Amino acid sequence: MAVLEGVLERITYANEENGYTVARVDTGRGAGDLLTVVGSLLGAQVGESLRMEGRWSSHSQYGKQFTVENYTTVLPATIQGIRRYLGSGLIKGIGPVMADRITTHFGVDTLDIIENEPKRLVEVPGLGPKRTKMIAAAWEEQKAIKEVMVFLQGVGVSTSIAVRIYKKYEDASISVVKNQPYRLAADVWGIGFLTADKIAQAVGIPHDSPERVKAGLQYALSQSTDQGHCFLPEERLIADGVKLLQVDTGLVIDCLAELAEDPEGVVREKVPSPEGGEMVTAVYLVPFHRAEVSLAAQVRRLLRTPEERLPAFEDVDWDKALAWLATRTGASLAPEQEAAVRLALSRKVAVLTGGPGCGKSFTVRSIVELARVKRAKVVLAAPTGRAAKRLSELTGAEASTVHRLLELKPGGDAAYDRDRPLDADLVVVDEASMLDLLLANKLLKAVAPGAHLLLVGDVDQLPSVGAGEVLRDLLADGGPVPAVRLTTIFRQAQQSGVVTNAHRINSGVPPLTQGLKDFFLFVEDETEDAGRLAVDVAARRIPARFGLDARRDVQVLAPMHRGPAGAGVLNGLLQQAITPGRPDLPEKRFGGRVFRVGDKVTQIRNNYDKGENGVFNGTVGVVTALDQDEQKLTVLTDEDEKIDYDFDELDELAHAYAMTIHRSQGSEYPAVVIPVTRSAWMMLQRNLLYTAVTRAKKLVVLVGSRQAIGQAVRTVSAGRRCTALDFRLAGASGGGSSGKMIDQIGGKHHAALPEPERTGQDE
Repeated sequence: MAVLEGVLERITYANEENGYTVARVDTGRGAGDLLTVVGSLLGAQVGESLRMEGRWSSHSQYGKQFTVENYTTVLPATIQGIRRYLGSGLIKGIGPVMADRITTHFGVDTLDIIENEPKRLVEVPGLGPKRTKMIAAAWEEQKAIKEVMVFLQGVGVSTSIAVRIYKKYEDASISVVKNQPYRLAADVWGIGFLTADKIAQAVGIPHDSPERVKAGLQYALSQSTDQGHCFLPEERLIADGVKLLQVDTGLVIDCLAELAEDPEGVVREKVPSPEGGEMVTAVYLVPFHRAEVSLAAQVRRLLRTPEERLPAFEDVDWDKALAWLATRTGASLAPEQEAAVRLALSRKVAVLTGGPGCGKSFTVRSIVELARVKRAKVVLAAPTGRAAKRLSELTGAEASTVHRLLELKPGGDAAYDRDRPLDADLVVVDEASMLDLLLANKLLKAVAPGAHLLLVGDVDQLPSVGAGEVLRDLLADGGPVPAVRLTTIFRQAQQSGVVTNAHRINSGVPPLTQGLKDFFLFVEDETEDAGRLAVDVAARRIPARFGLDARRDVQVLAPMHRGPAGAGVLNGLLQQAITPGRPDLPEKRFGGRVFRVGDKVTQIRNNYDKGENGVFNGTVGVVTALDQDEQKLTVLTDEDEKIDYDFDELDELAHAYAMTIHRSQGSEYPAVVIPVTRSAWMMLQRNLLYTAVTRAKKLVVLVGSRQAIGQAVRTVSAGRRCTALDFRLAGASGGGSSGKMIDQIGGKHHAALPEPERTGQDE
């Protein structure tokens, strides 16, 4: 073992999951020579003086380096070291300029002054009492976080998670970690059961502890909700639990029984198997069971209420109304569109579905026009900011996200609910395929008795990112909710290769890739080459050929996050191409990523505490500011809201030059580039490719293998999500057929395009 002392100058790579770090340190030898150190430098900050124990080695590519086994932080003793330490961004409120002023004033006594006499900082020009107080508080917090980090270092917890633990529990952090480690998985975002389990083992909790087994079962259920399931069949959950926990089946069964007795544990209930046929015992996490039961009850409540907030349409002369509408909009409706208009304005809950080019948007506009002329209060919403903007442009009325509409508060409760419903006669929600169980339940609770709710969406797209399959369940045969599916593709839309190929894919027919002005295929069988080509197409070729902006107008959509043509790798390559590093461009390295002003980013978790009404998984924006002194980064979202992120919150953000197709739901882009490669073979399904293609307004470019595209077109999504909403709704309607599609003209899908019936309308 050798000992090396030096100042941490920069971190060139850091794995947030296991703490493995590659860094450069200044050992004070002068001449600007920096040494490479590798190993677990969990919690070490740029600018800190470190005393490292480890071994010297020689790397074939990188030369001499020092492998760190453990380290301690040593406060710097020289003015230069103190200046570097304070200017590193370690203490909020002190950047390089202020660090220079403070050290110039106090010299080698600087750190002692901050520690023991922080009020004296006001002696420094430019430092007032408010900022002095903030610096003193940040110093104390940093010391406390360091103590937690030292404790967690032995169990491999990353810096950002150690900070989160401290922010959640503050002075109680070490006590909670020692005595209740499984609380971390429930309370702290970013800590799953596996991390909590590692900590629990380190603090001596037995492998077969009932506390461990219960936490593991709840983790397995939580993981299943991340995959879209509202419950798991009991036998499957037990098998998953045994595999995860490596304990006896009997112990898992006993602990599951105890959880079922706990009001906040799990709920067991008999429901139909997702595969159909026999009943199974479903096991739910409590919030998902409550939401599913509640959502079915809200649908029944809205359908059965005797109140009516659109009385003008109870005895309307429809022929006269539709004739007036045609003069107002300049185009008449197709028969199935007329059926949808009547349905939305005469039934309390209705669903309108259909693919691109079938006139959903025009139908919605027609419904809103008729409701408005009768002085109805119309409220428009969509799950994402982009979809809400599109709905607003279409109807000429204000539209908001569902989250803003409900005014969600910190913690996730909505300002509008059954006790305080929305003041609306008609509520229209577009892109309803994105509504997950929890959000749909909040929304329906807020619809006033007698108001009408119209859900509009394409049921053939991917289901919601969150748990549930709400739109599909509402459309199930035997349910009480009436629906219309639009199937006729209008003439204008038939001229679009994007629309034509979307319907071909949805019918199981390969897309046409030659002779079209807006749909192209670049064949590249090798995955890595396909990834690089997708980047070149998005960053250079499309902007040059079509005059589109690479950052704003072009979106790369990948089937997977991982792999050489996955969203993760492509984001790094696209950032280099579109927002490369420059000396005058502020940036912040976090883990293995670098954030720069101008970066396109997306939120990757629901955070109810940010922004006016929370920031939600999938929200996209652009980094507009990066403040090294205040240690924060500002994002302007698609909803034109400025959101600040502290540097220790940056694991809530990911780059969004490329994103997975799942994440793109509800959004629309002028151009999309889709790498379709054999490395994503298991993910290639028809509804995945269909969803990706239908995100494009003007242009689609596929990059990859014909074989992989064929696989995607042929493969129908296997297996339903585990939900029982359709079962609960069918029970509500007494098994009748009122939920079947009405006025289904032309069948469900079209392998070939039908003859056009109308002109002047387009999706």
